[in-house]
Amino acid sequence: MEIWNYFKSLFKTTAESSSAQPLIHEVIERNEAELADYQKWSKTLAKRRLLDWLHAQYAIHLSAPNGIDESLDFLNTPSAKGFVIHFDKTYYPEREVIHFFDYLKERVLAMGYVTYVSDLRTYTKNNKVETIQRHYLKPSMKTKFEKGGKATQAYGNIMIELLFLDETVQNLKFSAMTYTDHKFERAEAFEDLMSSLMSP
Repeated sequence: MEIWNYFKSLFKTTAESSSAQPLIHEVIERNEAELADYQKWSKTLAKRRLLDWLHAQYAIHLSAPNGIDESLDFLNTPSAKGFVIHFDKTYYPEREVIHFFDYLKERVLAMGYVTYVSDLRTYTKNNKVETIQRHYLKPSMKTKFEKGGKATQAYGNIMIELLFLDETVQNLKFSAMTYTDHKFERAEAFEDLMSSLMSP
């Protein structure tokens, strides 16, 4: 009877899980083998080709938005800018996608940001299992408000999310979210952020 109650509780918990109340919530920690493989990948042409493709697609987006690849979307609202790569429409291996996800975080850290959270959440949605890995980064400079002064925000807060559906990579979303109220200086140009992301 106790075993049956345990399984009933487990099924109920799984059915009621969501991104806000995940079944599994863990800090992202790469093991030694994953870190070594990442270092190896970071020196390959595969990484360079992916960055060159993204750079070329961004240039097309700026000049002829309707001409970008179907596996890519760009976000452009007053408070959020970024891109979504639909890796389920490409042939990139999962390990390379995960490396690219971590690479974007590494590039943002090099711009004077700090990691606010790096975590993994697993939950059910529409009878499927979704897992989101995310890196959430904020500018490291903690500017104090002075009388009449404004706080700087660099490129805003940056969220990098990698979505898996039933353990298969779906998409990667990179977004820079800025503050628009009068307490903050205007955010730096997203074009400059993209240029820094794609530089060697």
